Amino acid sequence: MCMTVMPKAEAFMRRMIRMGGGTGGFRLVVTPGGCSGMSAEFSVEAAPQRGERIVQLEGVKMFVPEASLALLEGYNVDFSDSPMETGFKFTNPSGGGCACSSSQAAAGGRPPGVATISLASIVRHKG
Repeated sequence: MCMTVMPKAEAFMRRMIRMGGGTGGFRLVVTPGGCSGMSAEFSVEAAPQRGERIVQLEGVKMFVPEASLALLEGYNVDFSDSPMETGFKFTNPSGGGCACSSSQAAAGGRPPGVATISLASIVRHKG
């Protein structure tokens, strides 16, 4: 796996697993979406679904579909929790972004290659 999960994202995943009963894993499904690059869904589940890979992070299990792993290749996965912004942040350290990211970044105050996913846009998967 060639993505990096930052400490704040890992702490959020641990907290969600604890709130879900303390067992199982954190499912993260990322899909292409809009100009910002990606949209994400997460849930705490007892076991991975078919086609999902188990990624171990110092005791935290992540269940991630192969297609999501491909999208996250080379990205940093972080979590922001502030009065101004709460949610996952997917950052491409190489600076790549969508074709219009530079104009959107200037307007939104984000550097190119940074996609922010707010908790309000994340749907808890029920399945």
